[in-house]
Amino acid sequence: MDGGLDAGRPTEAPAGLHWAWVVAAVTFVTLVGSAAFRSVPGVLMDPLHMEFGWSHATIGFAVSVNMMLFGLISPFAAALMDRFGIRPVVTFALVMVALGSGLTVFMTAAWQLVLCWGVMVGVGAGSMSMAFVATVVNRWFVARRGLVAGILTAGNATGQLIFLPLVAWLATHHGWRTAALTTAAAALAVVPLVVLFLRNHPADMGLRAYGATDADPGPPPHQPVGSSAGRALRVLRDAARVPAFWLLAGGFAICGATTNGLIATHFIPAAMDHGMPPTTAAGLLAVVGIFDVGGTIASGWFTDRVDPRMLLLAYYTLRGVGLAVLPSLLSPHTTPGTWVFIIFYGLDWVATVPPTVMLCRDWFGAGVGPIVFGWVFASHQVGAAFAAYGAGVVRDRTGSYDPAFYAAAGLCVVAALLSVSIRRVAPRPVAFSTHEGEAALTPRS
Repeated sequence: MDGGLDAGRPTEAPAGLHWAWVVAAVTFVTLVGSAAFRSVPGVLMDPLHMEFGWSHATIGFAVSVNMMLFGLISPFAAALMDRFGIRPVVTFALVMVALGSGLTVFMTAAWQLVLCWGVMVGVGAGSMSMAFVATVVNRWFVARRGLVAGILTAGNATGQLIFLPLVAWLATHHGWRTAALTTAAAALAVVPLVVLFLRNHPADMGLRAYGATDADPGPPPHQPVGSSAGRALRVLRDAARVPAFWLLAGGFAICGATTNGLIATHFIPAAMDHGMPPTTAAGLLAVVGIFDVGGTIASGWFTDRVDPRMLLLAYYTLRGVGLAVLPSLLSPHTTPGTWVFIIFYGLDWVATVPPTVMLCRDWFGAGVGPIVFGWVFASHQVGAAFAAYGAGVVRDRTGSYDPAFYAAAGLCVVAALLSVSIRRVAPRPVAFSTHEGEAALTPRS
């Protein structure tokens, strides 16, 4: 636990304000800062291609390594947060993102791009990904879980909104190295807030989770015995016995492929293929971020009230429709149809997260739910990685991104079917059994 760092730090929220909301606010700002670098690859793909002569597939491979690690690190980071506390893990993650981003200014070879963009930033960003959101929500909130999950998830979109136009402007007028250093500074700027205000568990401050009752007190403070990596792997082993885990993971893999992998990485170069200026295309992606904030918060509100499976069915179906029509909408200038797609895709972008977090908690309980969601999120990033690389290969071989957009539209139909196939369960805690000195998951059948 990280309680020893609390000496001399503020430990009281303003009168009438539960500390859970302070933790949520710092988490939101942290996610905004960590999103800075992930707004860079799509903007810098063409500048790197022109300066170094690297192909779209080569640059896409570096992005795919980033996305793969961004997901695969997530469940291990959730287990590390259980063992050592949220604050040291998040502080380390922000420093890694800053180092990876800053060191790119010295690179001269493609392997260095993979090391900086792929490995360093992937590990750092993965340590404060959606499993971080699930950990904060499950520990600090009993009431308003869906809404808070939506707000925190929107932090990524807000980061894109803030940094994407800035990164595009800096890259155009001052070079891509200035843009990379700016994003490194943004990650470092969040570290003091994390050290001062982020707390591991309500019990560390003598509090109960927000909205806790005797019937649902939230997860107790718990420090696992044994290695964090071992716990994450044991949770995966047990969760893998449950069909719902594979349905959630399959749908979320397609979610990642159709957002971070395809649109976030390749929308700007695809628009440039049709004659659109890069700053205009980056501005459109920023608008996606604007509407993503509203869409994700609304999704969290709906998740508290509507069957999460039905929400996922609707989100994936509508996303597939958008991708199917996108090739016909791209042109040198924005059109009403382009704006309809951007607004619609923004509302749908990560609206899938709150219902997926809720289904993980319903099936696997609040105690290990964040780690299970970490593995589900890992599948999201595996899908994103394949799409980031695969779409680059499609572009290199065919000269167009259109086949990639059509294939992604078809995958969305598959994701909708997987989501509606999950059996609905009552939102009650799962049973636990003892395994190697710690509470281990006993999954539902």
